[in-house]
Amino acid sequence: MDEFNFNQSSRNSIRVSNAIIQDIAFDGNISYITITYNDCPGCWNQNQEQIVRLVVTDNTVIRNEAGRNIPVGSLQSGMIINAVFSSAMTRSIPPQAQAFQIQVRNRPNMNPQTTGRILEVNTRNQTLLTMSNNNPSSMIRFNIAPNTVILDPLGRPIPFARLMPGLRVRIQHASFMTASIPPQTTAFRIQIIR
Repeated sequence: MDEFNFNQSSRNSIRVSNAIIQDIAFDGNISYITITYNDCPGCWNQNQEQIVRLVVTDNTVIRNEAGRNIPVGSLQSGMIINAVFSSAMTRSIPPQAQAFQIQVRNRPNMNPQTTGRILEVNTRNQTLLTMSNNNPSSMIRFNIAPNTVILDPLGRPIPFARLMPGLRVRIQHASFMTASIPPQTTAFRIQIIR
């Protein structure tokens, strides 16, 4: 899907192509997606890389590569997107603007995934210990970063404190691991699965 079907006046909106998602943050029903771009037809500074923080609400239309609607929790850092957002922006750094539509163009190279049960949740140190198939040698300690995306079984964002021992999770994580026992790595995305 190359074109957006959006009725917003071109004077009230900005259209960018091939933007890269740098960061995703969740605050209740509102999500903030920081993007960088320099493909902005009609923008006065289109040859310079720009950054904007998109404010994503329930009214924002988000579509995958096939044009199907997807939840905001499906978006990931590194994705390449096209976006339509309000030309009215805050004067903050980076500026913020209301997102009208986001179209995923390309996904980043997928990071390794591990599926297992949570053995331990350490909210003080922001770590999570998992084990797969009741095999003690499969234990991994995951470090939870401020931008780690944590989703419930329906794909809705939840806080780290809602994770508990016994839950089955699929964790997308860094490809490197420490040589410690158990090995440690950084979790990028945690999805509770049934």
